[in-house]
Amino acid sequence: MRCAARGLQRQARFAVLAQNCLEYFEAVGAAERAGFIAVTLNWRLSPQELGQILDDCTPTVLIFEAQFTAQVESLRRQGSSIERFIIIGPATDWAESYEDTLAAAPDAAPALRPQPDDGVYLIYTSGTTGKPKGVLLSHRAILSAAIGISWEQGVRPSDRMLIVMPLFHIGAKINQLANMVLGTTIILHRAFDPAAVLRCIEEEHITCAHLAPIMVRGLLDDPGLGRWRKDSLRSIQYASAPMSVALLQEAMAAFGPIFTQVYGMTECVVGTILHAHEHRPDGDAAQARRLASAGQPFFDHAIRVVRPDGSDCAPDEIGDILIRGPSLMTGYWNNSAATVEALRDGWMHTGDVGFFDSEAFLFIVDRKKDMIVSGGENIYSREVEEALLTHPAVLQAAVIGVPDRRWGESVKACIVLRPACAAGEDELIQHCRKLIASYKKPRSIDFLDALPRLFNGKVDKKQLRARYWRDQGRQVS
Repeated sequence: MRCAARGLQRQARFAVLAQNCLEYFEAVGAAERAGFIAVTLNWRLSPQELGQILDDCTPTVLIFEAQFTAQVESLRRQGSSIERFIIIGPATDWAESYEDTLAAAPDAAPALRPQPDDGVYLIYTSGTTGKPKGVLLSHRAILSAAIGISWEQGVRPSDRMLIVMPLFHIGAKINQLANMVLGTTIILHRAFDPAAVLRCIEEEHITCAHLAPIMVRGLLDDPGLGRWRKDSLRSIQYASAPMSVALLQEAMAAFGPIFTQVYGMTECVVGTILHAHEHRPDGDAAQARRLASAGQPFFDHAIRVVRPDGSDCAPDEIGDILIRGPSLMTGYWNNSAATVEALRDGWMHTGDVGFFDSEAFLFIVDRKKDMIVSGGENIYSREVEEALLTHPAVLQAAVIGVPDRRWGESVKACIVLRPACAAGEDELIQHCRKLIASYKKPRSIDFLDALPRLFNGKVDKKQLRARYWRDQGRQVS
């Protein structure tokens, strides 16, 4: 390992700034094999944001793709802890060539070896509710999650896994490892392109894929959906953001009953799973209702839903979601206060709220900070979004709380309509009133061309809320 030859010590940090590529696997593999910590950088961030992350975790090596040279030049001007720059592409007068660096490495395997509790990845959160925090994940946590996904989803050595999510995201990385532990074939796409994915499924005989719900929507909307064969697929895992029941039913009609949901987050890689055989739209009332659930606790993990006093909620009672298990993070880098707040008595406080049904299927109703309090009533945005998405003209919906002099907050829906479809504000509000309690219905609707999204496909509600709260003297979170 060239990093070891260059003097990096055990648990030293190096950063990677690249889109999906084979070199990404190789670079991060140095951390997996030799006991370093890989800092996987979101390439969509500005140089200023990247600089804040580098200042926080102080890596000494940066491996980057040539297309990001301008951003890295800006980082150099800002000044940072980086001592060596390694470029995936031709060398420059200040950056070594990645291939030349590999070629100069000694043939002997590195003497360094990681311990189970050593850190292996440092992944910075998307910052939906504030400044990004560095999540440190250990070898023990990652291996546990990878084996758990492999076992729960029935991964086979003959599988051909398509990965299109960015490798700086835990979802893509853990699915890569879940397949590598059984030696499957992995087909890596640089970025998501619906037409390319559909063509790849037929030509590469893809059996498994990991997609965010917005990607599933993209496949369904692609004009080539019916042209390419999809019968090789036996499993599509959806994760990273909630999937509406309306979208899930449409996807199952197009691809078959092959969908599996995994609920987790960077801080706790896996939490629950809703297996393909548990997706029963034509089952009894309880089974049909579970299409909206996140499933049951993952292998070797435990879930609690608790009241503010820490006691367990009864079935169907909404409370805070806690997770305990071997895939939990070690903690937040350089942020002991946030670590103590999140990890209490061995339980990860997820920041999500939800409930169990009578058979321990978990339903996630909202992020706690996305919950709307209107006139003293708690309103959960996902319930309103689900109602809106049953309208035939609605393609996408995001619900937020906005200032209201009388009620404190009121419900606003931000809507993207389907192409060539029309619907007015009053029509959609009345549609919701038929499906949910009147006090939960939107009081106003904005029609947008697109919803702002984070790299993982989640709607950026922080950005949506900003325009309404900016003049109210309230910090948007």
